[in-house]
Order: sequence, then C-alpha cells, then structure tokens
Amino acid sequence: MRISILLPIFNEERYLAECLDSILAQSYPDWELLAIDDQSTDSTPQILAAYQQRDARIRPLRNPDKGVIPALRLALEQSTGTLITRMDADDIMVPQKLERMYHLLLAHGPGHLSTGLVKYFSDAQLGEGYARYGEWINKVNLEGRQWEEIYRDCPIPAPCWLVYREDLLRAGAFEPDIKPEDYDLIFRFRQIGLQPHTVPEVLLYWRDHADRTTRMNEEYDMQKYFRMKLPWFLALDHDPTRELVLWGAGPRGKTFATMLNEAKVKFRWVCDNPRKWGQQIYGVIMEEESKLKEFGPMQIIISVASPLDQIAIKALLDELGLRAGVDYFWFC
Repeated sequence: MRISILLPIFNEERYLAECLDSILAQSYPDWELLAIDDQSTDSTPQILAAYQQRDARIRPLRNPDKGVIPALRLALEQSTGTLITRMDADDIMVPQKLERMYHLLLAHGPGHLSTGLVKYFSDAQLGEGYARYGEWINKVNLEGRQWEEIYRDCPIPAPCWLVYREDLLRAGAFEPDIKPEDYDLIFRFRQIGLQPHTVPEVLLYWRDHADRTTRMNEEYDMQKYFRMKLPWFLALDHDPTRELVLWGAGPRGKTFATMLNEAKVKFRWVCDNPRKWGQQIYGVIMEEESKLKEFGPMQIIISVASPLDQIAIKALLDELGLRAGVDYFWFC
C-alpha cells in the first residue's frame, strides 16, 4: 500500500535537506511526499525543486492559502495513498520508520493507528520541559495508555502516526480551523474509536530549536493546549449521572472552574489548602480533599501540576478504588 506523507513547510532551509534525506532513506519504498511550501521567503522552494529532480516521489506544491491547516488540507487532497502519515520539516525519520509503522498497522487493519517512540534532540541544550515530555510520551505509548492520559498532554506525536485514509477522513481530517491542530486531531482519533499500537523503537528524532513553531507562534501557546482539554472531556468522557469534582485551586484549577461555569456544568471543588476551605470561589464552596471519601459516584478532574502532590493524590485515589481514565482524569 502506498503511504502518503503530508509535510507542511515554512522557511525551513536550515533543516529541510536533512529531513528530506531521511525520507529518501526509508526502507519502505512505496511512499509519496506531498511537500507543501507555505509561502516561504527563504530557499525552501529551491531545495524542494532540487529534491524533486532527484526523486519523483517528492511532489512540491505551493500553498495558496497561508497556514499549516490549509497546507495539510491541500496535501491530503493531492495525496493518493491508502495510508496517511505526516512529518515536520525540522525532524528526522529513522530509516525503518515507515516500514515498522506499516507492518504494525497492517496487522490490525482499519480502525487502528500505529505510532512509535521519539527522541528529542537540540542544536543547543535540550529544554528540560521537552526532555520530560519525551520521556512521558514514550512511557505512555509503551504502556498503551494513550487514551487514559490524553488530557494530561498530547499522547501521540504529530510527526509519528500512521492511519488508513478512510479513518483520517472519518475523523474530520484537517477540516476544523482549530489550533493546535495536532492535539485536536488526536482527540478526533479517540472520538471515532481508533485503537493505537506502538512500535517499541525510536522512529523519529524530534528537533527542539529556538524558532520552532510551537515556541514562536501564539496560536500554539500552552494556554491553547490547556483550554482544548475541557471541551473534549465534556464531549467524550463526562458522565452527567455522576458528580463532577474539580481537584486543585491554583491558576489551572481556576481556569477550569471558569470554563465549567461558562458551560453551565455543576461541579464540586476540592483542594489541600485549609485557608480556602469553606470559601466560595466563582460561586462554588471549596471543600477539603479528604471529603472525597464521603462523596457518591463521581468523576474527578485533577488540575494539580506538582509531581510530589500528584503522588499523594494517586495514593488517595487508589485507596478509594478509583480508575484512571474512567473515574479520574489527569489534566496536568
């Protein structure tokens, strides 16, 4: 089966050749690359033209509508593959990436997706946050807990998934103009019931650098990722027959409280700060977390970011016999 690789590109002359070389080096031969130049002002078009001369499987196109989502739409429209993946122009595929994901997906068929492990690297010193995220996402994928952990952070790397075209279209592909589009798409994969499977090998080298889009573009600000979670939870996992509990009264907790009020969703609110117990904040009385033992059937949104506090929270949840991804959900 042909694999179509969707590659949006904007001003990536520094890294594009290395990315394209890694695609040309793939052990799986039946691929096509839809390389969409998003109106670059550097030498990106010339680099693409030179690589097209080397290999006709590389198909450069210029995006008439500026932006990564229109670029991805154009790439998908022009693609011919039965299977679809995407790539970023500053990252590197290992030579077996497509082959490994192909065989894993083929073993399970439509209704599934395949992914693999990633390794962050940087031209300078790798940021601590990216290093932690890389360790977390690999652990989650190796343990098969992608959907259980989907509200903590994006659990499947954008440049490292493979799906059947029919499933990508069923998920709505890149139709909604919602950013961050990569996280939104993973929620859509979950929404239509795709089951993820992981190749237990590093398949992608994920580059961190000062000019990467997620650092420079305000549309990829962490608050956008953060605010995307609650609407998807209400659509996918919220059980209105159970009491909804918000755990944590810091800035993240207050953001979620505001969003729940705006959505007219009733909730109880607990925290570990005795000074806040009994206070009414945003119209909700703050309660002691130990009172969870007195609550009836519930679902808990946890907005506490501290790793040490999360260990204590997990201990209490285990004591109560609650299940991750069903009774409680990590949002940090």
